[in-house]
Amino acid sequence: MDIINGILKRIVFENTVLDYLIALGVFIGCFILIKIIGLIVVKKIKTWAKETATLIDDLLISILEKKIVPFLYLLSFYLAIQYLNLPKALDNVVEMAVMLVLTVFIILVSSRLVEFGFDSYAQKAGRSESFRHSLTGILKVTKFILWGLGLVFFLDNLGFDIAAVIAGLGVGGVAVALAAQAVLGDLFSYFSIIFDRPFEVGDFIIVGDLLGVIEHVGIKTTRIRSLGGEQLIFSNSDLTNSRVKNYKRMEKRRVLFRLGVTYNTPLVKLKEIPKIIEKAIKDVEDTVFDRAHFFSYADFSLVFEVVYYVIGPDYNKYMDIQENINFAIKEEFEKRKIEFAFPTQTLYLKKEQGGEV
Repeated sequence: MDIINGILKRIVFENTVLDYLIALGVFIGCFILIKIIGLIVVKKIKTWAKETATLIDDLLISILEKKIVPFLYLLSFYLAIQYLNLPKALDNVVEMAVMLVLTVFIILVSSRLVEFGFDSYAQKAGRSESFRHSLTGILKVTKFILWGLGLVFFLDNLGFDIAAVIAGLGVGGVAVALAAQAVLGDLFSYFSIIFDRPFEVGDFIIVGDLLGVIEHVGIKTTRIRSLGGEQLIFSNSDLTNSRVKNYKRMEKRRVLFRLGVTYNTPLVKLKEIPKIIEKAIKDVEDTVFDRAHFFSYADFSLVFEVVYYVIGPDYNKYMDIQENINFAIKEEFEKRKIEFAFPTQTLYLKKEQGGEV
């Protein structure tokens, strides 16, 4: 017994063997307790998750298993070494390490909650996958802010004069803001595009004389694939300050076209033409006829103006419909012997006396 007491009271690195055993026991006990509680809590939450349709329970399970439990293991180690008499330098290193881990833990949990919030918002609002993809830019900015705040919190706990640092950053921030007005303008325009949604990835837009399909909406620029195949890159400020035509949002396309027939077409047949055109349009699916009128007397033709609507924004669909209408009109005109006009000139020659023209 005396031998055991002697061993337990033996001092190693300013601590007795008994102190080391107590610390080890505290760590093992906490480890086992965390393991048991973790299994029970996770099991209950997973059982609850099966009975609910929400995603909150999945979030709790993810945070608990991947972040809280590992942090508790570290905390148990920290509690265990409190029973030991550590050198001042080592004790400061341990305190710093624990504070660093705590800061990182808070940042990671906050980032996960923010990400979950954005996903929930997109899902409840019925936003598309392209919208969720566009949110990655905002998430990056949010995470950058969180890590910045975490750094300030960590430095403050280390004893740095944060007030002086922030004051210095404030003066420097004004200078940076003045130098980066264009970048900040694009950033705020990015927020406007994401939340106001004038267009999304996959939309076909026209900006001035440039047109194409949205491929990517970034924090500073938006990329568009033109019909010619090249990539067009716009700054976000250019897009929000421009008049943008979004053809993807078009529910129906208004189509106006004109055709001309020859001047020698009889009046009876001229009156039949609007009915011919109307039937040709109505016989094609996904069209809404509006009007067809004898419009004007042109230089070499009698002009009819036609207006109808194509249901949907697809340009290829519109061209297929217009082609079918043109075929139908051509077929009816040939049956009724109605001639399309084309540029012609008639030259009248007057014969003068004496036989010369």
